[in-house]
Amino acid sequence: MANFHNQRRKFLALLFKSAAYLFMLLTTGRLFLRGSSAEAASRSFPTPDYDWNKHQWGFGIDATRCIGCNKCVDACKAENGVPSDAHHFRTWIERYAHLDGEENVRVDSHNDPGNIKVSLQAGETRFDNRYQDANVEKAFFVPKLCNHCENPSCVQVCPTGATFRTKDGVVLIDQKYCIGCQYCVQACPYGARFFNPELNVVDKCTWCYHRITRGLQPACVEVCPTQARIFGDLNEAESPISTFVRKNRVDVLKPAMGNRPRVFYVGIDKDVS
Repeated sequence: MANFHNQRRKFLALLFKSAAYLFMLLTTGRLFLRGSSAEAASRSFPTPDYDWNKHQWGFGIDATRCIGCNKCVDACKAENGVPSDAHHFRTWIERYAHLDGEENVRVDSHNDPGNIKVSLQAGETRFDNRYQDANVEKAFFVPKLCNHCENPSCVQVCPTGATFRTKDGVVLIDQKYCIGCQYCVQACPYGARFFNPELNVVDKCTWCYHRITRGLQPACVEVCPTQARIFGDLNEAESPISTFVRKNRVDVLKPAMGNRPRVFYVGIDKDVS
């Protein structure tokens, strides 16, 4: 019973802190209502020479092309200052293996102890060779990242407005306003957010917003040796992502959740969620 009351006090304290912070932002006029505020309407974001009204970004993944090399994961860490340990990722790759005679698929990723051990020894993200002597019926790799949903549950639960969706379809975190409550981490159905212990804020994939708004590709897309990752402007009919969506039968992860993801997949099966 004492433990219950302690947990209740901690929850109420966090709730009060969130409410107090939200009140401060509202009363000082500093809450970023980025999609509709007069400030946002009067200028471009994030720089004056970029017009977010002209773009709708989208991301495609062809799982039939992914070879699990993890170059994308390492490039993302280097580009975005993600903690270098084996437990924090903005993007990651999962390995799916169907073994002969087994009903359930085996799934491993960066969280698996075997892969973490190999990664730490090699100084980079790697998969181990655990299936080299097994009778593998089918195996494939699936890159994962923030889905930049049209209806993001993370935005709905954020008490300070730190998490928001831009007019060009990217979900971002303004870390100046993040209080580290991690409500968004719990609300994300894709496990795409993590708490950064170095900064005491939540972090996630931004599609390298600082790059795409300057005409560059996300770091993970740029380094992919098999072109398994596709990025572009859905407003442009002949962009790489528009062509990818038009020419393939694409799927999204967990469509029943109603989040309407903007990451489109080819080559995944019912075991991928």
